[in-house]
Amino acid sequence: MSPEPHPLTPEWVKDAVFYQIFPDRFARSGRITGLNLQPWGSPPQIHGYMGGDLWGVTQHLDHLQALGVNAIYFCPVFQSASNHRYHTHDYFQVDPMLGGNEALRALIEAAHARGIRVVLDGVFNHASRGFFQFNDLLEQGEASAYRDWFHVDGWPLQAYDDARPANYQAWWGIRALPKFNTNNPAVREFLLSVGTYWMQFGIDGWRLDVPNEIDDDEFWREFRRRVKAVNPDAYIVGELWGDAHRWLQGDQFDAVMNYHFTRPCLAFFAAQTLTQALNEYTGLGRVEPMDAAAFAHRMTEVTHLYHPEIVRAQLNLLDSHDTARFLTAAGGDATAFRLASVFQMTYVGAPCIYYGDEIGLPGGPDPDCRRAFPWHDEAGWDKGTLSLLQKLTAVRHATPALRRGEFRVTHAEGEGLVYAREHASGNAYVAINAAQNATRLPLCEVQPGQYRDALTGQVYELSGEAEVEVAGRGAVVLVRE
Repeated sequence: MSPEPHPLTPEWVKDAVFYQIFPDRFARSGRITGLNLQPWGSPPQIHGYMGGDLWGVTQHLDHLQALGVNAIYFCPVFQSASNHRYHTHDYFQVDPMLGGNEALRALIEAAHARGIRVVLDGVFNHASRGFFQFNDLLEQGEASAYRDWFHVDGWPLQAYDDARPANYQAWWGIRALPKFNTNNPAVREFLLSVGTYWMQFGIDGWRLDVPNEIDDDEFWREFRRRVKAVNPDAYIVGELWGDAHRWLQGDQFDAVMNYHFTRPCLAFFAAQTLTQALNEYTGLGRVEPMDAAAFAHRMTEVTHLYHPEIVRAQLNLLDSHDTARFLTAAGGDATAFRLASVFQMTYVGAPCIYYGDEIGLPGGPDPDCRRAFPWHDEAGWDKGTLSLLQKLTAVRHATPALRRGEFRVTHAEGEGLVYAREHASGNAYVAINAAQNATRLPLCEVQPGQYRDALTGQVYELSGEAEVEVAGRGAVVLVRE
């Protein structure tokens, strides 16, 4: 099958503001009882549970709606013996600790009633030792009916003896994560049926975990065909940290998690306070500080890295469950996160807020980046950041140029950055000052008219060439009145 000449991506994604939730740490409803849980808000651990559940998410949809969120991306929710649930036991059952399938159905209905879409995490490269078919191998050995579902190099399986190498293929050699044999037609059909089952259940798309490790384009083409047959507007976004051209030709994924966006944002907005050790540990690699000119050059490259239709559907994130939180990587500098958020919300593609970032939740590398949301400590929230994000999402939703407009840098010098979002309905202009002191930044070729700064409410009469005063570590977001 040849790629489509012009990739088609879901229209709704271009207007989306995503919110990523790590279910065990977002909200505990109290409906799930009888569990041995760690105290809510205690330091995150590799093992153990804090007991967040999907009923808890439903209880806090008001918070998400007030934040301007209209799409949720969930880390895995299927039955698993791990707090992150990337060790899948049953692909057709929501984990009972999260409330089971009933809780997901109620959440989808409540979210859809508010215009919020729901995207689930698909972990199809590997399963777990508790996955029934692999468990059958442990019990039956070579006689297992599912022997060919995995890559076995010898018997008996060394599934638990850490003193000996695993004698089957596992993700990054982690014996708890046996790798599927996706050359087996039965395995392929099983995984594809998972994709369609949950689409029919009512979800709005899939985020695909390490999809490059199923090194088979035809598998992903068939996955796309099956998913889009259920819902042509389904969003398929892959977790690919490097170049993704192979998967973004219009016949596999709609977009990827845009770590090409993440790195420059950290490098520029946190240039003065960057905590280098945190970033090297997360998979972002070494992040060298950038000035405005270098940032503008790199982001212009990123803007043109893929087909424009793909770029408008990219999932633009500042951090995630796999990285140190931006705030902590920036040395605790809240202004760095705020400036990065201004850029994120006024750039091309779908911005994604990692749960808790909106109220200043800190966190180092995994597992510290997976802290519990402090619902009962609202006095400790960063209300300034929360208010800013609410203003940014509101202006994004209200302004076609900020969602659909072309991106063009007009000034990038020192620590000052100015760019236009150009759209037939009228342009928007953004000026960001990463310096400590206030400065005047130039606006070029401004369409004549009256503009309002979405952050302060100040009104400007502008035409042609102009300058705006921008506070130290501040920004101006100008939209037509």
